Amino acid sequence: MPDPEALAREKIDRQLEAAGWIVQDRKRLNVYAGPGVAVREFPVEGGEADYVLFVQVEGQPQAVGVLEAKPEGHTLSGVAEQANEYATGWHPDLPHITLPLPFQYESNGQEVLFRDNRDPAPRSRPLFAFHRPETLAAWIQEPDTLRARLRRLPEIPLPEDILWEAQVRALRGLEASLAQDKPRTLIQMATGAGKTFVAVNAAYRLIKYAKARRILFLVDRNNLGRQAFREFDQFITPDDGRKFTELYNVQHLRSNTPDPVSKVHITTIQRLYSILRGEPDLADPTIEDISLFALGERLEKDPPKEVVYNPNLPIEYYDFIFIDECHRSIYNLWRQVLEYFDAYLIGLTATPSKHTFGFFNQNLVMEYTRQEAVADGVNVDGEVYRIRTRITEQGSTIEAGYVVPKRDRLTRQQRWEQLEEDLPYDPSALDRTVVSKSQIRTVIRTFKEKLFTDLFPGRTEVPKTLIFAKDDSHAEDIVHIVREEFGQGDDFAKKITYRVTGVKPEDLIAEFRNSYYPRIAVTVDMVATGTDIKPIEVLLFMRAVKSRLLFEQMLGRGTRVVSPTELQSVTPDAQIKDRFVIVDAVGVTEQPLFDPQPMERKRSVPLQKLLERTALGVVDEDDLSSLAVRLKRLERRLSPQEHARLRELAGGQTLGELAKTLIQALDPDHVLERAREKAELPADVAPPPDIVEKTAREIRLEAVRPLAANPDLRHALLDLRRKHEQIIDDISQDDVLEAGFDPQATERARETVASFRRFLEEHKDEIAALQVLYNIPHRKQPLAYEHVRELAEALTRYQPQWTTEALWRAYAQLERDRVRGVNERRVLADIVALVRHAVQYDDELMPFPERVQQRYQDWLAEQEAAGRTFTPEQRWWLDEIVRLIGTQAGVSLEDLDLGAFYQKGGRVAAMTLFGPDLPRLLEELNIALVVSP
Repeated sequence: MPDPEALAREKIDRQLEAAGWIVQDRKRLNVYAGPGVAVREFPVEGGEADYVLFVQVEGQPQAVGVLEAKPEGHTLSGVAEQANEYATGWHPDLPHITLPLPFQYESNGQEVLFRDNRDPAPRSRPLFAFHRPETLAAWIQEPDTLRARLRRLPEIPLPEDILWEAQVRALRGLEASLAQDKPRTLIQMATGAGKTFVAVNAAYRLIKYAKARRILFLVDRNNLGRQAFREFDQFITPDDGRKFTELYNVQHLRSNTPDPVSKVHITTIQRLYSILRGEPDLADPTIEDISLFALGERLEKDPPKEVVYNPNLPIEYYDFIFIDECHRSIYNLWRQVLEYFDAYLIGLTATPSKHTFGFFNQNLVMEYTRQEAVADGVNVDGEVYRIRTRITEQGSTIEAGYVVPKRDRLTRQQRWEQLEEDLPYDPSALDRTVVSKSQIRTVIRTFKEKLFTDLFPGRTEVPKTLIFAKDDSHAEDIVHIVREEFGQGDDFAKKITYRVTGVKPEDLIAEFRNSYYPRIAVTVDMVATGTDIKPIEVLLFMRAVKSRLLFEQMLGRGTRVVSPTELQSVTPDAQIKDRFVIVDAVGVTEQPLFDPQPMERKRSVPLQKLLERTALGVVDEDDLSSLAVRLKRLERRLSPQEHARLRELAGGQTLGELAKTLIQALDPDHVLERAREKAELPADVAPPPDIVEKTAREIRLEAVRPLAANPDLRHALLDLRRKHEQIIDDISQDDVLEAGFDPQATERARETVASFRRFLEEHKDEIAALQVLYNIPHRKQPLAYEHVRELAEALTRYQPQWTTEALWRAYAQLERDRVRGVNERRVLADIVALVRHAVQYDDELMPFPERVQQRYQDWLAEQEAAGRTFTPEQRWWLDEIVRLIGTQAGVSLEDLDLGAFYQKGGRVAAMTLFGPDLPRLLEELNIALVVSP
């Protein structure tokens, strides 16, 4: 029978060789044979080491570690002492860098443990395989280890002016965990609280101060990878002032070839698994576009195959792995992929499941709930509006004799059939085996009828609405019915699923986020998780959700905070986003998974009544929760002067701080801790219920005291509330007396135009953009984006009301026949069109993108006449470049690494396509389309 230790050594030999080691017997010793040599049975003081590891350091072989082998099945935790004896017993006359030999491995052929004796607190950790010899050679020459550097991260001031308090706490919690060498760390932050921004800050500090060689950022799907890349690309480093991507390379993997030079790789678990398997590329590239929530069942039926060692992606390839909000399968089916690497694992989640807590060893360093996020103004609160229909709740019966259409779920091809017997169906069959157009229509019609009466009284624009459908076919039905019921065209409502054709889903998402249309988007899972669309104000559920994590992610699409300016750019009649509405048409909020009840629990109770009850000592949970929400909403509407006035009345506290105190007073953990202190009990003993109840009341009374004992503050709050509210008069009937511009308005427009021209004349030699534009007849030079931005900011400083919209309207009022595009949405470059018109280079004022397109067509005609033609692929690049010039008045080589250009390969692809003349071509276009007379 084979010796178990001999069998284990055979496996160990193979594993060492796979990692790049040359395994030798001592009799055949040749430590110059390669970058790493593992010599068997090497004598040391106190015995023979099973393996001694030599690496090349500056061309000389040096002993750096030992490996102790044990039979299969032998536990390894007690072997470290023996390995340490051998490492300590190395003879000082033999080649080495430091004593004792720093690197210790123990293995039984199935498991590997590793310890670096140079660490501040050396501790064995399990490995998937052995490190490569080149890695040990690099480590041995470093003055200290990664774990030592993590203990000495500098206490530089974190950029608290651009980080929320919760984000600062998350960063400090993470760094404290890493300093303690905890291999797995979990950060829980409410959806929309900026987990990715925390990760980018952490990545920057780990690369700069801990000298991390490489960091992996894992996302749920490609769309979120693009979002993460933008976050890295836009991150301004707090101490250097440059962008992250200007200092370190960041690669969003689109192939199975990671760039070893990049400091950050962004990818999905599906692609990472494919790389480890040694596949040239993903067999099905679309799998990266589908959320793991949608892939869950398919993966459980066909789980990933076992991961094996890949020398092209060794276990030490990444030092840190950030795992963004992912499906539970990443911690079971895909667990082997994460545990392959010798890296710290950092989880980012809004709603950790049991799987998540277990995987991260219950090491939760940050817990930031939805309620805290709402109280801090990081999120807005949600309100539930329920729509119930008979068929939704009871199903129906189609009587025998009717001719009904039967439709293929995938192809949607229909045929007709007469029913021979009654066809009853229950609610669970809806949109699965039976499609009730009436049920869909009833829900959508009710939503439309209640939109401006119950949900958003006083509004006229349909808020940005996201509808969750059951599948692609269901989404298709909903889109058609929405368009019919609202009496709108195709632009009004669109489907955003994985099965849209003719347009990229990410382009539809960007359109929904940034443009007026579509007003309503219908999705299944694609926009359900992670995707950031801040202006959404309504979530309409027309599908049930079984996963609490998925449901919380869906709610996160509505909870995002957005500035009034950004909101009004897509929803003009919205003043501010201080809530979102969950329209529940399927009872999803009545299921056990719906944990968080809205914080505004007494919506019908006036603020005056809530404040009065508080002054009388009424401190029940619903009162305090509702009052906190009201205070936070009011705070968002106040001017700086009003903020200052209330702060003075409140003894230096802001409304946000008062609201946060109220929320904290309702935190059961906070109450228990105070009650335990009061009863002088140890941490593991629960205080008696009567003490808990008494303590809870004391904490609540303490929290409301700044309001209860301050009638002046209460009166000021009510005054400001009335000032910022409107009464909706739906009783009085109005008649039109006159329609037309007021004569005074025309005079104001004339004065605006005259003042604008005076400003241009007075500053034409000071502002770079004006210097370029005024010198057009004499010297043509490109106009930089920074110049246009500088001009816009100078105008705003001089006259804050001089927006491009206001100036455009003024010209339209005076020169109606010579102004186009009055009602179009303005872009930054329109300021160039205004200047050119003011200095009389352009007789007609038209939107700058339109003018650029006209000049582009002229330029193409000139090129063709001169015999210069372009291929279809070159035309695509030229068209996109011109489109960018139309919005920002110029294009640079750096711009070709962003947006749609980045998807096509960036400036490298452009240089390949156009050759070395590319910079000259860009300058030619910048001049011909922007600054030519």
